[in-house]
Amino acid sequence: MTEQRKTPLHDLHLELGGKMVPFAGYSMPVQYALGVKKEHEHTRTACGLFDVSHMGQVLVKGESPAEALESLVPADLVGLAEGMQRYGLFTGEDGGILDDLMIVNAGDHLYLVVNAACKEQDIAHLRRGLPEHEVEVLDRGLLALQGPKTAEVMGRLCPEACEMVFMQHGRFTIEGIDVWISRSGYTGEDGFEISVPAEQTEALARRLLAEAEVEAIGLGARDSLRLEAGLCLYGHDIDTGTTPVEGGLIWAIGKPRRRGGERPGGFPGADLILHQVAEKDHRRKRVGLLGEGRAPVREGAELFDAEGNRIGVVTSGGFGPSVGKPVAMGYVTIDQAEVGTTVQAEVRGKRLPMTVSKMPFVTPGYYRG
Repeated sequence: MTEQRKTPLHDLHLELGGKMVPFAGYSMPVQYALGVKKEHEHTRTACGLFDVSHMGQVLVKGESPAEALESLVPADLVGLAEGMQRYGLFTGEDGGILDDLMIVNAGDHLYLVVNAACKEQDIAHLRRGLPEHEVEVLDRGLLALQGPKTAEVMGRLCPEACEMVFMQHGRFTIEGIDVWISRSGYTGEDGFEISVPAEQTEALARRLLAEAEVEAIGLGARDSLRLEAGLCLYGHDIDTGTTPVEGGLIWAIGKPRRRGGERPGGFPGADLILHQVAEKDHRRKRVGLLGEGRAPVREGAELFDAEGNRIGVVTSGGFGPSVGKPVAMGYVTIDQAEVGTTVQAEVRGKRLPMTVSKMPFVTPGYYRG
């Protein structure tokens, strides 16, 4: 049995009563004493602190790093302004998604954040694909401060960071600790993701938790929050068998990278992906699903049309505390993907009605200035 890795906050999680579970090779807190539902609600109404130090943090250095990385991702990175962050996808030769990631233009280099479960393969992929560039793996902690009161908290500790807007990135100091902060997160709320030297992560986490609005939040609430926000979890809602178009992520393919753009293609799987973008030639699509009653519809539940034909599967699902209904996302055939369509989800031998719905299920609170 492989020993679980620990983040710099492991001892603090135990001190706070975190219920630890294995996740992506790490020992991580799924919840604390508040419980998943109250942690979720606290993040939606006040401010939650998440340990996301298991994520991979990487620098890409060398000549024209943005242009180079465009050979691996379909995002417009050449057009990404310094100090801004963009969502990206590593694609495979068959058009599938190898991972999703965040990319920051940090001036003379790029700063990437990749998923914990994929980080070793992502780093190898970067080094193979960018042999002329240095790929530096960082030993840093990563904290996500999320919720409508986050700016109030950050305003006391680092008011300069509050001048940033959604998806902006900067380098700051919080009480003597050098931090890299992006105004972003994965809950649908306003918030900041804070990269901090590993040895100072616990001190900063304790300082944030000392603020009255802030509670420690575990993986359980992180999952229900991102689901309500309509955000994908890699390995569940998107994977190597899913193209960006099927996954509803056409917006992550920069316009200059599409047919007729300034720099079309040039990334793995471009022929298939750009064909699907231009011709809308795909047979299934990721959709949001709203249930009735209170019974949650979980990942793996099969979906059927009115005639009883199997049309897809749920990839993420649960009860949405902020929505007050079961929420899910999954894949259905194109002819069943229109908003308002009623489908049936099979749960323990029963068919429960769900309605294809727009995502996100909650109104985003991102700060755009």
